[in-house]
Amino acid sequence: MPLTQIACLGLSHQTAPIDLRERMSYALLQEDHLHPADLPDRFSSLSEILMLSTCNRIELYAYVDEKCADARQLLLDYLYAHHMSGASILPEYLYFYTGHEAAAHLLRVATGLDSQILGEPQILGQVTGAFMRAVEANTIGRALTILFRGAIRAGKRARAETAISSNPASIGSVTIALADQVVGDLQKRRVLVIGLGEMGRLALNALRKRGVQHIALANRTRERALRLAQSRPAPVFGLDELATALRQAEVVISATAAPHMLIDRALLESVMQGREGHDLVIIDIGMPRDVNPDVCTLPGVHLYNLDDLRETLDQALAARRREVPRVENIIAAELATLERELRELAVAPVIVDLRQKAEAIRQHELQRTLRYLGEDADPETLRQVQHLSRSLVNKLLHEPTVRLRQQASDGQAEKYAAAVRDLFNLSNSGEGQP
Repeated sequence: MPLTQIACLGLSHQTAPIDLRERMSYALLQEDHLHPADLPDRFSSLSEILMLSTCNRIELYAYVDEKCADARQLLLDYLYAHHMSGASILPEYLYFYTGHEAAAHLLRVATGLDSQILGEPQILGQVTGAFMRAVEANTIGRALTILFRGAIRAGKRARAETAISSNPASIGSVTIALADQVVGDLQKRRVLVIGLGEMGRLALNALRKRGVQHIALANRTRERALRLAQSRPAPVFGLDELATALRQAEVVISATAAPHMLIDRALLESVMQGREGHDLVIIDIGMPRDVNPDVCTLPGVHLYNLDDLRETLDQALAARRREVPRVENIIAAELATLERELRELAVAPVIVDLRQKAEAIRQHELQRTLRYLGEDADPETLRQVQHLSRSLVNKLLHEPTVRLRQQASDGQAEKYAAAVRDLFNLSNSGEGQP
């Protein structure tokens, strides 16, 4: 089972703009996980299929018959036919890998080296989830199972043995980490999120994952804030109610795209008068800025902006970049392992057939011996004969089996498998013959 027959077709943040990725995500249909055997005849070259779909990538992995003339076009046709409706992709947005390149790409994905934010930890769970869904749907076999287990193993090792995923390394995660650092245990604080665009939603999700219970939402349109508050009830304010919302908050994360500043010195002066000396921490991640920087001179007001966060983010990413060579060493080791496993897999059928033929011969000769011993044979004698016959077969086949696997690891699987089939008169059907 050569590595060269594994193929990957996809697009990601590396090759496609965000608007195209969004359209693709909307066009992507429910993953029906059609079993390869149930596909039309034109897809008969696909024996294993797995889809990996995240907000930043759509990738199709497959095990393709070596006789397939154009694996790239075949995977693209499958993507259109079974996962997408009314969508088209310009060729320049797509990448296509086979063999070693496809395997190396997946391992880079699983370890976070191909993520939009270097070392992103969520991708390993997404790779694992895609693998488990394919296993449950029975759309993959031994080749993609070995590939994805190797990728998951590499991802786990990267996180356990390096610091590639340590330190907050996105604006959203840095924002929450900074707030936690400034005020202590964020779970016990009252947090106000202003603006529910992309950055505001990311901050809100990060707060909820952190277990923060007291979250209020402020947005230009109350309806949008109310929709986001449906799953987990939260106080909702319009931007015309900012003074009231600010008086109730201990931490403010402001992330609007408003063309003008929403919070100025005059507003905060009135707000702070009603707070009885309690400090207010404001993290402004709006672009342009939501908060006038002169509020810093007010007693009890602590303001942080994108420049403060970027310094922390740059430091975190620099630390992660220093870990890349260590992660690449892990990828190289895991690639060597899965390549060896795939080569050994190529001789698995002949080993099965050899053992089945040996077992058939053992059973045949055992029955002849039992007839000779007669019906009154001692049970202990029969047990010893059974044990002897099994032991002889296992010991005789042990060395050839080990040698076959060794030769497969050295790239000589086909030659030795053919020799064994010829010497022992084994069929090519995967079923041993007596």
